[in-house]
Amino acid sequence: MIIYDLKCKKNHKFEGWFKDSTAFEEQKKQNLITCPVCGESGAEVVPSSLAIMGRDMKLSKKNQFRETSPMKGIQQFNEYLDKNFDDVGEKFAEIAMKIHCGEEEARNIKGTTTHQEEKTLREEGVQFFKVPVVKLDS
Repeated sequence: MIIYDLKCKKNHKFEGWFKDSTAFEEQKKQNLITCPVCGESGAEVVPSSLAIMGRDMKLSKKNQFRETSPMKGIQQFNEYLDKNFDDVGEKFAEIAMKIHCGEEEARNIKGTTTHQEEKTLREEGVQFFKVPVVKLDS
């Protein structure tokens, strides 16, 4: 199964599920793919919101990336965070502030905060971003 993000000529975006890329091309050629909003046919593939490319991925003959399932992408992202960020747990705000003030060595950290801690960090000009935790079934 392959899922493409599509856009019609009137710029409505929607998802299309296909058996494989050949099925998509066949349905497109026969004008069977229509926009669920306006009914316009002739949808085009647009970049997906999730694109993962590792060192071992190369462009194919048709200049497309090897397909990666969303679950595999999330696993790769979590592995990257685990390898490249120190988990400071509930002390994230405290340590982020110390790094910001030069009291601790700058490094990548991850952890949790309360809404009030996030507000304080923003007010102090500490740059950070939130990543939702996705629980993966083993």
